[in-house]
Amino acid sequence: MTNPDYIIIRAEEDGVHVIGLTRGTDTKFHHSEKLDTGEVMIAQFTEHTSAMKIRGKAKIYSTHGVVESDFKK
Repeated sequence: MTNPDYIIIRAEEDGVHVIGLTRGTDTKFHHSEKLDTGEVMIAQFTEHTSAMKIRGKAKIYSTHGVVESDFKK
């Protein structure tokens, strides 16, 4: 993978979960992080990571713009 894009995840509340999902025929969770308010995580898609799931209130910055996630129970 050459010059992969990065995404930046900024937690807007305590307890935001960032979960990496694997590539391949069987998609599985392979990594999980928990962020608190104001914490930032910089991530990228790799040969192992094909998707990310973000649970909680966060802002996700990428070359495509800014997306806000919100989780309500």
